[in-house]
Amino acid sequence: MNTQDKMHTYEVEPKSKLAEIKLSYDKDGWTRTIRATDMKFQWTRFDERGNVDERTRFDTDRSAYVLKLDFLDDNDRMRQGRVSLVTPEKGVVDSNIKSANGTELVSYSDIATAQMMSYDDKIQWFQDTCAQLCVEWNEGHMRMNVRRDYLLSDSMEAVMSLTRKDLRKVWRFEFIGEAGIDAGGLAREWFELVTEEVFDPDMGLWQTSATNQMCMQINPASEISCPDDHLIYFRFIGRVMGKAMFDQHLVKGHMVKHLYKHILGWPVMFNDLKDVDEEYYNSLKGLKDMGADVEHICIDFTVMEETLGVKQTVELVPGGADIDVVESNLPEYIEACLKYRLLGRYEAQLNELLLGFFDVIPKPLLTIFDFQELELLMCGLPDIDTANWMEHTEYSGEYDREGPNHEVCIWFWEIVSEYDHELRARLLQFVTGTSGVPAKGFSSLQGNGGNVKKFTIYGVTLDTGVYPRSIPSLNLIDLPLYETRDECEEKIMAAITMSATGFDKE
Repeated sequence: MNTQDKMHTYEVEPKSKLAEIKLSYDKDGWTRTIRATDMKFQWTRFDERGNVDERTRFDTDRSAYVLKLDFLDDNDRMRQGRVSLVTPEKGVVDSNIKSANGTELVSYSDIATAQMMSYDDKIQWFQDTCAQLCVEWNEGHMRMNVRRDYLLSDSMEAVMSLTRKDLRKVWRFEFIGEAGIDAGGLAREWFELVTEEVFDPDMGLWQTSATNQMCMQINPASEISCPDDHLIYFRFIGRVMGKAMFDQHLVKGHMVKHLYKHILGWPVMFNDLKDVDEEYYNSLKGLKDMGADVEHICIDFTVMEETLGVKQTVELVPGGADIDVVESNLPEYIEACLKYRLLGRYEAQLNELLLGFFDVIPKPLLTIFDFQELELLMCGLPDIDTANWMEHTEYSGEYDREGPNHEVCIWFWEIVSEYDHELRARLLQFVTGTSGVPAKGFSSLQGNGGNVKKFTIYGVTLDTGVYPRSIPSLNLIDLPLYETRDECEEKIMAAITMSATGFDKE
């Protein structure tokens, strides 16, 4: 991660001496900064000369959107809100956190300092802050009594009856009819069982990603599986995920990458569509290359959705069925497709999930993490068996002949074996798109379409690029033919630690 502490200035009034803080991560050129007018965090993009990039028309290489959640009331039990995708400069977040009595608990400078910490220190800072936000035991605590045979229905009824203050109280669990005092073990089991059940594709709320079978995405047709209460389930899921983070428990389910970005309020761009549906992404890219000929394929501003064999036309913009796609409005068409695939298909479900999540976790508290760190925090650091990883790795390209005996491949595995749990997880995220490891180990690692696609090291010459590249849908890493072990180690480290920040590998 980029740890430079160079300051940018933006919207600073002439009389103000306040220098704008640049948090240490950049995302594809977008930088989170402090807006001097109201001391809120915002995303800003600077051009090569250091000026604010003010382009307005959609550009597949540079434009981005941030998910914004606007609260519509302050109801303590069931707060209402609305999510939308906005241009990054409009996705502002408070830069401080207040305690229950209204005093400032965390300032913008505290957050900027915490963001520069190592991952372990960030976690400690996060947990210490949550401990300060936790309601004191003598002010009240919650006893959660649930039947194991009716775990989900009992749990949802209990959690959804709570106020936001209750969600920050200490919870104690009891499985009715079973002996046992909750000293932490029952809570850990409850979070594991509940999240495992809600993420089960058979329940119909979530489905496996088309590009990565280890990751879950929201099922746009969840209403069919749970017609009466699917949105209540998503509010419940959000609260459980937030409470798990708040109480240092884990979630049994890895989500697709852009959902972690949405939780953080990070910019999403056209390239993020590739991780959602690579075939769809490539088809939109193909439209760009057609130029004026695009009008001959006769498409309009609609998409066709099919659920249980029933097809439905969805307008991407108001009156979209009457708007033909031509070269002049192609950028707007691609923009509308991006918004629909990254939010519109499941806007109601994500809205409820985030409302539940932020009933527990203050938004500013998450600004210290990147999306890879958030996945590790929520799902835990995996116990990666390096020997199993090596055993089920394939070699191609320049390494096709010698395979694991090639000098660079030997260096690669020596370096990986020296990594701690965090760095191994980050390498796995870089190559496969998630830190999740299949239950049966690397022999059952899946790629695009659900087929087994083993971890692959593809050898390339240095003239194609000096940094490793990855193709997550194929679980493949392009590893250049480095001349020394030190260079190999340096470039791999740079790639895996900077990939979350939009690091340019050219």
